[in-house]
Parts: sequence; structure tokens; C-alpha cells
Amino acid sequence: MPRTAAALRDSSSPDLRDHLIGVAERLIAQRRTDKLTVRAIAREAQVADGVLYNYFADKEELLAHALLAHIEAAERDLPEPPRPGEGVLEASLAGYLRHILDLHERILPAFAGLLGQPKVLARFNGWPRSKKGDDLRQTLTAYLDAEQQHGRIRAGADTRAAATLLVGACYDVVLPRLLQPDVDEPLEVAAEFLDSLVATILGGIRA
Repeated sequence: MPRTAAALRDSSSPDLRDHLIGVAERLIAQRRTDKLTVRAIAREAQVADGVLYNYFADKEELLAHALLAHIEAAERDLPEPPRPGEGVLEASLAGYLRHILDLHERILPAFAGLLGQPKVLARFNGWPRSKKGDDLRQTLTAYLDAEQQHGRIRAGADTRAAATLLVGACYDVVLPRLLQPDVDEPLEVAAEFLDSLVATILGGIRA
């Protein structure tokens, strides 16, 4: 359980920054976009409005940190993706794509809720990789590179191009949900679709 706000009223408390991020992350996760103002966040955190500026340049910086915390929490809740060199390649790659889709099912509502606050998304996107990690194409390329080193993908194959095609296919599935933020049904993606996608990438389409 997080500390109560009463224990955090001292604006010099080292825990207060994390508390503010946690409160903002909870509001984002609950899609309470009407509460994403400085006053509303401070009220939810039970601190004075000005306390936020002791730790963040502005509201956008706080919300960008909260969005990152939300993504990290979603990643922790998911099983680890398949490791390179383990299992059958086709099944491992399909499992990796399933991991990408499951992650997006958890984080897309947060991004949808922030569409009305583009400065927050711009702040988040402007951070370097060292702060927010690699993007999906870079992560999947690294996975394919590792499989290539294991000898399970042809030497010389363009893993970056393959990753771009696979991530694009995943986005084709999940991005329409970004425009329908009130949809609560689980994201249904048939295993056959992923198997076919993987088979096409690994086998190529040349006659």
C-alpha cells in the first residue's frame, strides 16, 4: 500500500515525487481524463497545487512520467516474451507477437485517454531511449538478430525489415482501438493469423 498523503505533506519528502507519479498513473489507468489537471491531481494526492512544481517542470512532465510508469507496470504484469534460441522458431516468434499485442491491449487505453493532451505525448516521445527504452521495432530486431546468431534465421537476412513488417501488422490490429477508447471487449487475435504472419515472413513470398 502506498503511504498516506498525510505522511507526504512535507514537500521535501523523497517519496512525494513517486507518490505524485503514482496518483497520476492511477488516474490515467482509470481513464479519468477529466482529473488530469494540476488542481485535480494535487487534490487526489492530497497536497497543495504548487507542490507538483517542486518535482516537475509542468503538468506535462508529470503525466509523461505517469505514462511511462503505466507502461512499465503493464510490462511487469505480463509473462516474459520467448527467449531467442528456445523452442520451435515459428512458435517462439508467434509468441513474441502475442506478447506485443497483449502489451498494447493494456496500454492503448492510456494513450487514447491522452489524445486530448498532445503535449504530454510529445514530451514522452521526445525522451531518449535511455529513459523510456527501445521502441518495438528495435526490440523485435534485437530478438531476430539473436535468432540469427543462433543460426535459426538465414545469415544476411534483413532482420530490421522483417521487424518493421511484423510490428506494422501488429499496429494494424491494435491502432483502430485507439480511435475507439470506450471499447472494453478483449482484443481477439486468432492464433492462425499470427502463425500465417510468421510463416509468410520466415518463408518469404517469392514463387
